[in-house]
Amino acid sequence: MDLILEGIKEALRLLLTLDREVLGITALSLALSGFATLLSMLIGVSIGVVLALNTFPGKRVLISLVNTGMGLPPVVVGLFVSILLWRNGPLGSLHLLYTPMAIVIAQAVIATPIIAGLSLAALQQLPHDLRLQILTLGATRSQMVWLLIKEARLPLLAAIMAGFGGVISEVGASIMVGGNIKGSTRVLTTATVMETSKGNFDIAIALSVVLLALAFGVNAALTHIQQRRRPR
Repeated sequence: MDLILEGIKEALRLLLTLDREVLGITALSLALSGFATLLSMLIGVSIGVVLALNTFPGKRVLISLVNTGMGLPPVVVGLFVSILLWRNGPLGSLHLLYTPMAIVIAQAVIATPIIAGLSLAALQQLPHDLRLQILTLGATRSQMVWLLIKEARLPLLAAIMAGFGGVISEVGASIMVGGNIKGSTRVLTTATVMETSKGNFDIAIALSVVLLALAFGVNAALTHIQQRRRPR
């Protein structure tokens, strides 16, 4: 218990003294995970829309793949992204391995199936007749899609929060593709693992507290948007 209290005190000290390294790691964590979530949102919601609003052969197989992807182990993602970005790999010429962009790619791969699966479920829950009503009123197909997304915006925001939560807290893929390089690819999760391995439990707990506070702050902001009272 004393160790946990010391960690919390250390977290407050690091934040109140505006420790440059901690602030840098925190800012990098937020930037990379935020960018990865944005990419995942654009791709994942699009996949959810296509699967929810269209009928074609193999649709159930694709949905099964998306649902399976929602539980992708981060270390597996890290392995395959590392192979793709390795100097002799298909994308090795881009020299992205052990860079912040490599972390973004890995995190986007993790979050996209989560957002896609939850977006699909959100759109499938809408009444089927709603699409017909919108089209009957003269809307184009793109306008119909936009109106359906607006109608399902609350569960879609929940999908985005789930995607962000999945990447801000992952560590395996980030270490494998980023390398935990100080000042470049070291984020809160990888820094916590490093400090724990060194036996610096107070600093590790402090970084964990900062990570939890960051995740809470972002999700609180999204929840505020989600739960705003809608006009009657």
